[in-house]
Amino acid sequence: MKRKRYNILLLLAISLSSLQPAHAQLVERKISIASLLALVEENHPSLAVSKTDIYIAKQGIEVAKNAMLPTISTALQGYYLGDAQIITKDLSDNTRINMPHLGNTFSVDASQLIWRGGMVRNGIEAQKQRKELTELSYKGNEQNIKLLVLGYYLDLYKLINQKKIYEQNIILAEQRLLNINRFFGEGMVTRNDVIRGQLQLSNLRLALQVLENNRQILNRQLTTALGLTDQTQIIPDEALLTARPQILAPDNYRNEAVNHPMVLMTQKAVEMVRTSENITRAELMPALSAFAGNRLARPITTSLPARDMYYNGWSAGLSLNFNIDALYKTPKKIKQIQFEKDKALAQANEARLMIDVAINAAYIKYNEALTQNNTLATNKNLADENYRIMESKYNNQLAILLDLIDASNQKLDAGLQYVNSEINIIYAYYKLLKESGKL
Repeated sequence: MKRKRYNILLLLAISLSSLQPAHAQLVERKISIASLLALVEENHPSLAVSKTDIYIAKQGIEVAKNAMLPTISTALQGYYLGDAQIITKDLSDNTRINMPHLGNTFSVDASQLIWRGGMVRNGIEAQKQRKELTELSYKGNEQNIKLLVLGYYLDLYKLINQKKIYEQNIILAEQRLLNINRFFGEGMVTRNDVIRGQLQLSNLRLALQVLENNRQILNRQLTTALGLTDQTQIIPDEALLTARPQILAPDNYRNEAVNHPMVLMTQKAVEMVRTSENITRAELMPALSAFAGNRLARPITTSLPARDMYYNGWSAGLSLNFNIDALYKTPKKIKQIQFEKDKALAQANEARLMIDVAINAAYIKYNEALTQNNTLATNKNLADENYRIMESKYNNQLAILLDLIDASNQKLDAGLQYVNSEINIIYAYYKLLKESGKL
């Protein structure tokens, strides 16, 4: 019986343990740059917050439209009315008059603004402009976040390529250490050479582990930004290096920058200041309103003696109001807004200039990335050839181990720099698109 119970527990433990790896297993997913940018638009947490700002701004338009609707109010009162007293002029005598003690009033009042110098219309327009500004801000944030996430993506690709370089160099280091041990056994080299070979191999393996850790950190940042599960292992699309993008002339990017979110935001800011000026000028205009009301009250106290009866009356008419103090207060406000408008125009001009500078810098950096790639390709070939020569010399006892290790390190550095330069071209291209507002 005990043995049977033990077998059942053992089978249960095995079943549970078999489920553990399946739960923690990573699922590889190859993602292209186009898919990456689409996922950023759809799932990035910061953009989700910016989308909420757009919804808030849209609702602000509906709230501003409330000013076009009539104002309607109702009131119901119940009260206790004490007896009245009639007192002579010299306060020497008084007469008490009995009053109905319970009173109540019910009233309904409505008013409608007819004209206020365009204040309501401009108030609605200001909310529409604020909504458009929020949308442009969202697009600007989207451009920045896309480039940031793309940088993570390309850094991940760099780490994957660097891993291949390290693995190749580890294989060479292991083969080299075998040769050193063979030479040491034959008495051709000293123990010092063996130790140096072991140290280099150990350092390469440690660097590979650090690289793998950095890859996992970047992968988690990407899955969070893209709205993917933690078990997703992102694999960059290798096709992005085979089809190198071709750029246009600088003027093409400058022409496209007229629709850059930052340029449009500064232009919208100028429009908002002008609308604010129109709203302020409306303070110099009178306000014309229509009103109507109905009042039902008890008791009637306008007659003597007071009557415990209901009185119902209504009224309707037009109201014209004007704030006289606006004549000497509003001009100062208008002057301040004009200064704000000058500032907004200067900021719009500054934004255009800064974007032009950024496009020029990004264009130069792209060409620089191409030049670096060509140079580093040559350096890589030279480093590979130098390593082959030094390895042959060392195997034939024509060079010392330090020379071979130095050649190995040069080969490693040249390989890493070259694979990074390939990806730097891609980043420089998309940076140029971002600076022109087209990412």
